[in-house]
Amino acid sequence: MTVFRFRARMFLAIDIGNSLIKFGTYNGTELVDRFTISTKLDYTVEELAFDRFHVLDDQFIQLKFDSVYVSSVVPKLNKVIEQLCTKLFKLKAVFVNTTMDLGLTINYEPKTSLGNDRLVGMFSASKTYGTPFIVCSFGTATTIDAVSERSEFLGGLILPGMGTMADSLKRRTAKLPVVRIRKPESLLGNSTESAIAAGIFYAQIAAVEGIVKRIRNERFSSAKKVKIVATGGFSGLIGQHSSIFDKVDENLVLDGLRLISEKAMVHK
Repeated sequence: MTVFRFRARMFLAIDIGNSLIKFGTYNGTELVDRFTISTKLDYTVEELAFDRFHVLDDQFIQLKFDSVYVSSVVPKLNKVIEQLCTKLFKLKAVFVNTTMDLGLTINYEPKTSLGNDRLVGMFSASKTYGTPFIVCSFGTATTIDAVSERSEFLGGLILPGMGTMADSLKRRTAKLPVVRIRKPESLLGNSTESAIAAGIFYAQIAAVEGIVKRIRNERFSSAKKVKIVATGGFSGLIGQHSSIFDKVDENLVLDGLRLISEKAMVHK
């Protein structure tokens, strides 16, 4: 892992997802290091600190962070992450939630049920790309969220992500195997594995492209261009093979946490 020899405002962003926990280290506004670990519900502070962060032989804990902000969709892990930040960095982690004023009008019932990753992603897109926009996040679930020119969250859709689709086929059938998520060589598979890979890949693209088109037609009547942003773990794969996206930004949530922390500093 990178050894840092400079001192600016050091910030740690943590995005706790259903499949992965992502960590982003910022020197000022620059993302200088990023790594992920698998999400496990039974993590202990000691396991994270010594087994996952390699405290004894790594440079990570030598960093002097000024603040830590967290987006979490796995409440069971919040306490252990909070304790980890206290143990390693002597900092109280700030967990982003829908009670924060982020300049977005959130039309969602109940408001507290909106995933924090979706909230942070929308805030990040609003600050980075401007409104209006549609954010498509490709992870354990695929979420599609629309925000108007007036920074009003219009609503969204949630559908199974590609990994979830593959896992579901394995669990609910007797003979179908789990396949690696990838772009298949052909639209039509000539083996069970390639047929599943093609079905998952092209179903995801067709669904998202069709949904985005419908949202544009039904909810955005003005001539102003609606930016389409892809993020999440599978965004690179999908973004390479679909022309609908204006931007593929895998670090949208991590950057959003940094932007929220900067907003909080201004208002202190």
